[in-house]
Amino acid sequence: MAQLTKQLADTVTQVGVHSAYGDPVEVEGTTIIPVAIASYGFGAGEGGQGSEGAEGSGGGGGGAAVPLGAYVTREGYTRFEPNVIALLAVGIPFVCVAGRALARIIRALKK
Repeated sequence: MAQLTKQLADTVTQVGVHSAYGDPVEVEGTTIIPVAIASYGFGAGEGGQGSEGAEGSGGGGGGAAVPLGAYVTREGYTRFEPNVIALLAVGIPFVCVAGRALARIIRALKK
């Protein structure tokens, strides 16, 4: 099991940058490089002989990626063009949490 965990960690380390920036794509003279936030998580486990002869095992893993946008190069100029829907999906909950936290801080300071 320890060897499997090490292999997974090595794989994630090697893949990390490639998952954040995709390969450049040429479309009608325009170069597009997709950008995403990626995260991974893995687990492990094991077992042993208990009082009732129990055995164990484990495992688990997962990942998520949010497409942020792309770097677009046209006519010699490069700029970042965001994926507005993904930014709203990430930004709206952040603003809500920040607003609630700020309201609680203000309320606590008034007391």
